[in-house]
Amino acid sequence: MAIDTTETTSASPTVHSPLGTRLSNRDKLVLFVLCAAQFMVALDFSVLNVALPVLGKDLGMSQSALQWAVTAFALPSGGFLLLFGRIGDLYGRRRLFLTGLALFGTASLLATFAWDPASFLTGRALQGLGAAAIVPTGMSLLTTTFPEGPARDRALGISGTLLSLGFTVGMVAGGVLTDVLSWRSTMGLLSVFALIVLPLAPGLLPESRTPDRPRLDVPGAVTVTGGLLALIYALSTAAERGFGGIDVIVTLAAGVLLLAAFVYIESRAHAPLVSLPMLRRRTVAWGNLGGLVTFSMMSTVVFALTLYLQETLGLSAFETGLVFGVQGVMSAVAGVYAPKVIGRFGARRTLVGSLAGQGLFVAGLVLLNAHTWSVWLATAAVSLASMCHLGAIISYGLTVTSGVPDEEQGLATGLVTSTQQVGLTIGIPLLGVLATTSSDLLAGVHTVLALDAVIVLAAAVLVATGLGRDRSRPVEAEALGLR
Repeated sequence: MAIDTTETTSASPTVHSPLGTRLSNRDKLVLFVLCAAQFMVALDFSVLNVALPVLGKDLGMSQSALQWAVTAFALPSGGFLLLFGRIGDLYGRRRLFLTGLALFGTASLLATFAWDPASFLTGRALQGLGAAAIVPTGMSLLTTTFPEGPARDRALGISGTLLSLGFTVGMVAGGVLTDVLSWRSTMGLLSVFALIVLPLAPGLLPESRTPDRPRLDVPGAVTVTGGLLALIYALSTAAERGFGGIDVIVTLAAGVLLLAAFVYIESRAHAPLVSLPMLRRRTVAWGNLGGLVTFSMMSTVVFALTLYLQETLGLSAFETGLVFGVQGVMSAVAGVYAPKVIGRFGARRTLVGSLAGQGLFVAGLVLLNAHTWSVWLATAAVSLASMCHLGAIISYGLTVTSGVPDEEQGLATGLVTSTQQVGLTIGIPLLGVLATTSSDLLAGVHTVLALDAVIVLAAAVLVATGLGRDRSRPVEAEALGLR
């Protein structure tokens, strides 16, 4: 992930909009390309969820194996995120961004025309590799294209909101496409996105990299990538077969040891992948914890509800998509009003309150049963939880970056992006698969939702305690350009 704030370009520099003025037409096109790419990746995290039961029957995958349709993407997208971000910093973000787009589009075509589980999972894994290249370089290109101040803050606000909405829109689009066409059309949609963005990007995006070209932190890259891959694999496998397997024990231990080694290496590295001093800031540490929990636990809720609505209540993919369509509308409403709430109460209080609200509404989902009226409870509770979720997303980003000196804003923004992507990656492997591996699906869904609610509520208490008294100013909301 981009951790340097001084940049240089090898192409003609973009002409920035003056501070506080409207974006130029070129800036709007650049923002469109970068946000479209991020939106495409967010879609990929969810567009297949509604289609999983149909996909499994078509390709001959058991219910317990369905989580690998998600995990095959999550492993490389989360495991290689920091490594690819740093490679882009050193050798050219635009170059790696375009490479990631091309790989993502090609992999989406492979998944579209998959003929068996192996070919499908290969396509999903290559999609994850492409996403790991697109996300960090895309965010770095955004922060280096738009200058410090309202222009960048507004661009970051739009990008973050679209990332969250993309996950929800993916659920709706997945349901419609699966019901009207087939599950393959969900993967085809992603290839179309890549084909639209890829031709536009080269002429709009300038090349950028760090000016001093420090050496790549190879030990740090190896340990963090290996550690994330090992942990995600161990959690996914343990949820399916239990923690007693030798492969689970070995990979879990290896993951913990590698991440511990990563922390040790970063504390002594000349050009670390992650700035540990930045992580010691109270707002950065606790704000990112809130972001990690809200992203990971909400993705888990959506995954569990997808299975419940189709397998327990017997809804079609289209009807399931409509439920999440209501969720998407309510999230959009929250996106309009969240900055006003932040302006009144401050980012920290809004973050804590949003986490608490998300946890309480998810806890209400434990009342779901096999009766058809439960669809109304599911729709209402997940929509309200999502409104709180979006409030947490916007407020945690402001919490992390508030009080950080201008010369360190790039570091803070990079950590926000890493938290978003890791959160989207680990939620389903950590909890969601408890639903697919349970002998009683409804009981498994209840277990997932109960644990999810407990984790979010515990995070709200920890974040409130860690952040202490809220001294944030209403000007934070103004910076987003959304008030």
